[in-house]
Amino acid sequence: MVPALVGSLLIAALSTFGDWIWATFPPNQKSLAGMLHGGLLCLGIGGILGDRRHRQAAGAFGGLVIGVLAAGSFYALYRVIGYSAMFVSWVALWLGFGLLYGRWLGRDSLAESLLRGALAAIGSGLAFWAVSGIWRPFDPATKGYLYHFVCWTIAFLPGFAALLVPYGRSAPGTKPASA
Repeated sequence: MVPALVGSLLIAALSTFGDWIWATFPPNQKSLAGMLHGGLLCLGIGGILGDRRHRQAAGAFGGLVIGVLAAGSFYALYRVIGYSAMFVSWVALWLGFGLLYGRWLGRDSLAESLLRGALAAIGSGLAFWAVSGIWRPFDPATKGYLYHFVCWTIAFLPGFAALLVPYGRSAPGTKPASA
């Protein structure tokens, strides 16, 4: 559970820094800035996942691709379904990370990768929904950046836990318990 918590804290810090940038320097081109923000944020997530598989560069690159696609999907869907597109894109993001971590970076089966991705999407999606009030209205100065950091940690933790916490077999680098 420690790697999931550390990953969540690191990405929450990066997300909170992103909130500060959005509040301090509002972009003229929101969709371009959002895709850049999403890409860089997910580059960090992919790097953390890649580090666990000893494939940091591949993880970071995969995360960058996932982040740009997820942010792009938000801006495309926003025109049709409004703010709800954020949750659809968030779920797709975690499904992508399930495949990245399990199949591309690791040797997990497709079924296990999709299951972990689905658990990450559901758990993190519910947590993201629970804390989503920090963005509407977007004014981090009112609620404080520490509050944003805590909310981001809550939002990311279930996703990292679903992907990184071992279950059903021995943890990486350990031997199975003898009977």
